Amino acid sequence: MAEADPRDARTAPVAVWQVLEKLRGQDLIDWRLAPVTGRASIEERNLDIGFPFGWYAIELSAKLAVGEVQPLRYFSRDLAMWRGEDGQVRIVDAYCRHLGAHMGHGGKVHGNLLECPFHAWRYDGDEGVVKDIPYSRVIPPQVRRKCTTTYPVIEANRWIWMWYHPDGAAPLWDVERLPECSDPDWTEFEVHEWNVFGNIQNMAENGVDVAHFKYIHGTANVPLGELRWGEWGRGADVKARMGTPWGEVDGQISYDTMGPGQSWTRFTGISETLLVACITPVELDQCHTRFCFTQPKAQAQGERAGVAKAIIRDICKQYDQDKVIWDRQKFEPEPIICAGDGPIADFRKYYARYYVEGQGKPAHLAAG
Repeated sequence: MAEADPRDARTAPVAVWQVLEKLRGQDLIDWRLAPVTGRASIEERNLDIGFPFGWYAIELSAKLAVGEVQPLRYFSRDLAMWRGEDGQVRIVDAYCRHLGAHMGHGGKVHGNLLECPFHAWRYDGDEGVVKDIPYSRVIPPQVRRKCTTTYPVIEANRWIWMWYHPDGAAPLWDVERLPECSDPDWTEFEVHEWNVFGNIQNMAENGVDVAHFKYIHGTANVPLGELRWGEWGRGADVKARMGTPWGEVDGQISYDTMGPGQSWTRFTGISETLLVACITPVELDQCHTRFCFTQPKAQAQGERAGVAKAIIRDICKQYDQDKVIWDRQKFEPEPIICAGDGPIADFRKYYARYYVEGQGKPAHLAAG
C-alpha cells in the first residue's frame, strides 16, 4: 500500500488523527482544558527541571476590577491577586502567616491592602508586611517586617504580567509592548485556551523542530527563516508565497519572544493578524495557554472576514495537534539529533539562560 501523501488535507497525520478526528465545537473546547489521565509521573518524564524565570501572563486586565481579589495557582504555588483602590495590581503568596487561611478565597481589598478572610489581618502587597490587625493593639514583630513573598507586576498588551524568579531576583528585562494591542483600529482579543500537560521548554523547542511540521501538521516543509538570537529574546522572519481565493500573495510570519513567557507572532499577506501567546506554568507538568488574536477591524469585518477567521482556526488546529504530543512527552536530556531536525542543540544552549544554576536537574543544559 502506497504511503499517504502528508500534503493531502484529506489524510490526517497519524500521530494525532485518533484523538482529534471527531472533536468539534464544544467537545473540542472541553478537550483542550480537560485533565489527561494515565500520564507518567513528573520524575518519569524528566520534567523536574524547575521553572524558567521571566515575565508571565496571569490574567486579562479587564477581568480584575478595582476592589476584586482572585486566587491563582502558578509555578506550583498558591497565590492571591488583587487590584487596590489606586488601580494597581498586586500578587503575594496566598497563605496568611497567622493561621494559614488562603487569602485568595474570600479575601477583601481594604484600600490598597489585602485583608485575610479569617481574622482580617491586612497585608501590604508591595512591602510584604502586615500593616493592620483590627482587633489587636500590637502587630507581632515577625510580620511587621517582610513575611510573605511579593511579585513584580506590570500591565501591558491588555494583560497582567507577573515576574517569576525562584530566588526572588528583580526583573532582568521589561515586558515588550505591542502597539496593535492599544490601537483602536484593531479588534478586541479573540481568546482560545488550553491546558497542556507538559513543560514549557518542550513546547518552546517545537518552534525550531523543523521535521515535526510534516508528520504532525501535514505540511510539506517549513523554512526556519532568519533566526535572531538576542540577550533575552529570540525570533525569526519567514517569507512565503501564500495561496488565497484572490491568487498567490507574498506573505511573512514573524515570531518573537522575550524570555520564556512572552511570545508574539505577526502574520502578514493574506490577512494581518497578531497572535499574543500567553503560556504560563501551573505545575512542573502543566502549562496554561491563552492564545489572543487581534486583527485590523477593516479586514476582520470586511469582505475578507472569512479568510481572517480561517487563519485563526488553522493556528489553533496546529496547537491542538501539538498538544496531543506534549501531553505525554518526556524531556530527553541527551536527545539523539539527526540531519534535518533543525537547530535544537543551539536552542537548548540558548534556553539554559532562563534557569537558575542548581534549581532542579541540570538536564536542561544538555545540548545533545
